[in-house]
Amino acid sequence: MFETFYKINKAFVLRIVFCGLFCLLPIYSALALDDDEFGQLKLNSIGQEVAFHAWGGSPAINDYIQWVASQVDTQYGITLNHVKLTNTSHAISRILAEKIAGRAENGSVDLLWVNGENFSRMKDAGLLREDGWAYNLPSFRYVNTQKMPDTISDFGIPTLGLESPWGRAQFVFGYDSNVIKSPPNSAVKLLNWIKTNSGKFSYPQPPDFIGTSFLKQLLLQLVENRQVLYQSVSNTNAEEILEPLWKWLDEAHPFFWRKAETFPVNNIHMARLLGDTEISIAMSFNPAEFASAIGQGILSSDVKSFIFEEGSLGNVHFVTIPYNASSPDAAKLVANFLLSPEAQLHKANIQNWGDPTVLDIEMLPPKFKKSFQSLPQHPAMLTMQELQNVIPEPHPSWVKLIEEEWQKRYAAGS
Repeated sequence: MFETFYKINKAFVLRIVFCGLFCLLPIYSALALDDDEFGQLKLNSIGQEVAFHAWGGSPAINDYIQWVASQVDTQYGITLNHVKLTNTSHAISRILAEKIAGRAENGSVDLLWVNGENFSRMKDAGLLREDGWAYNLPSFRYVNTQKMPDTISDFGIPTLGLESPWGRAQFVFGYDSNVIKSPPNSAVKLLNWIKTNSGKFSYPQPPDFIGTSFLKQLLLQLVENRQVLYQSVSNTNAEEILEPLWKWLDEAHPFFWRKAETFPVNNIHMARLLGDTEISIAMSFNPAEFASAIGQGILSSDVKSFIFEEGSLGNVHFVTIPYNASSPDAAKLVANFLLSPEAQLHKANIQNWGDPTVLDIEMLPPKFKKSFQSLPQHPAMLTMQELQNVIPEPHPSWVKLIEEEWQKRYAAGS
């Protein structure tokens, strides 16, 4: 009988439990913070549902989000629904359509995994909740914005508290060390290697995030003056700047896997191709992805990681709340949990996801500081020195131009 009552009155029951047992919660949980305003936020969110629109192409990431869902259900009484995306732009288009239709509340998206060009697009279109909510999250106290300015600047665009950081990414190659003894760690060396190893290299077709990132990584190596890429496209001679990239691709494509007549679907597909020895080099934007794939039996232990010697593309990824979210308070609580030491530690573990933290480990409570320092390492991962050899993302306006020009030149049937 009580079970039936609970199912029907879950929000009511949870509200009583949270009020009565508030002081017994773990000290590391955001729920234990003695803040009246945040406490009211939690009470308002009990029993709410949050539609979290996030990329769904990785089993490890999907499992992590399900773990988050179980935690926020237990700790906050929130039901987190992972709406799996193949492309973030699809969710943004939906939010934009709702704005055009005058839907100012009860929107279909409560929380969105976003960064770079997509954040810029949403910001310009007025699709974001604009109360600076991210800076007010209790977990944000562990973000060192002076040491890591990219936690408050997304592809050079100030976040202004419109999105909350929750992970760090860096472009990395994975290679079969049985086949490649000295990895081609520059754009020139890679081109030469492709020409002498026909059919053993490819990349996902833009606008896939990894495919576009590979093009940006190449461009950063090939452009004469890299600083020009940190300006808006409209302020540059873009055609001349992009010419070295198209020249490189024109030379390389004839020697690609399937002669560039088709491309891998995404980085997960590339890992399988690498595991099946169809290709000898894959790529990812997660420095721990190849180590994780080895642990899952997808790749052999002979796979290693490398980056270009001049550095690799790196950025921070964020979550944001649309202007018309149905459950904005509950979405804030989820974002706060994603940023918490507990969730960041679980995410950084290569046995779970391996996504590097955005927190300053030196600022954490001793328990978490020790746990971060004890995280398992793997011989397939980059060295600490390599992880620090990061090149910032170009201005977001380059993404659209690169993708559009690529489609005209190289897409199937173009």
